[in-house]
Formats: sequence, C-alpha cells, structure tokens
Amino acid sequence: MSCAKVLDKVYEYSEGGSAMPLLVQIQVGLHILVCPDCAQEVERFEVCRDMLTGDFLPPSPGLEDTVMAYIAAGSEAEETPEAEVLGGFSTRGWVVAGLVMLVSLATVFFGMDFNKIALEAGMSFMIPIGITIGIALTSYGALFIGSHLKELTERFGL
Repeated sequence: MSCAKVLDKVYEYSEGGSAMPLLVQIQVGLHILVCPDCAQEVERFEVCRDMLTGDFLPPSPGLEDTVMAYIAAGSEAEETPEAEVLGGFSTRGWVVAGLVMLVSLATVFFGMDFNKIALEAGMSFMIPIGITIGIALTSYGALFIGSHLKELTERFGL
C-alpha cells in the first residue's frame, strides 16, 4: 500500500468514528512499521485529534459561582460608588497641554516657509488653516470638558 493510501485510510476511519476493519488495521500497521515518515504523520495526527476531542483548555474553576454571586448582589452593586480612574492627566496637565497647543498653532504663522506658501497660494490658503486650528482647539476642549465633567460641575456648582 502506498503512503497516500495509508494516510487516507487513517483519516477516513478517524472522521467517521467507525472502527477500522481488521485487514485495514494490519495493512496500516505493517506500513507504519516500515515507513518512518507515515509513522510520524499518523502519530502527529493522533496527538492533534486527541487534543481537539478532549478539553484543550479546561474551564475556569469557580467562574460560574463568582458570576452568579455578582448577579445576586445586583442591587448592592448599583449602590457602590464608581471607582476613579488613576494614571490619567490631571487638570493642570490638560491645561498646560492645551496652552502649548494653542501657542504652537498661533505661532505657525510666523515661520519663514509659511509666508512663502501664503504669498503663492493667496488668501484662500488662510481658510483651511483657520478651519484646521478651529477643529483642533474645539476637539481638544470637548475632550477636556467630557473627561472632567464631574470635576467641573462640582467646581462651578452646575
């Protein structure tokens, strides 16, 4: 029997779940004894099949109990205060970064290259620059206000 036929028989009988006939078992066994490549391939196949049919990753122990306890204590979880996120920018950091951005966007007009480009493109060049600066500052302000909404409402009594 050729190597391809032996491997086909091994794959065929493993997929169907039916037992391999005795004559085919003998033929496959003799070929595997003689051919080390097929023996290695059949061994790899059996290892993979065993891994896939068994529990490759066992379930996490006690996860169901933890989840069910959390669901049961749902009313208590709603009353607990929200945890504050640590490691973010402070309000001072946001203000300093905003000022740096504002100064850098405002001083872009003083560069030597900017004057050359503005002279060549004309006044229509100023419209996209103004829109870009407006979008950048508005977006930064919206992010700052959105991320510090609780602090700002407490500070200004809103």
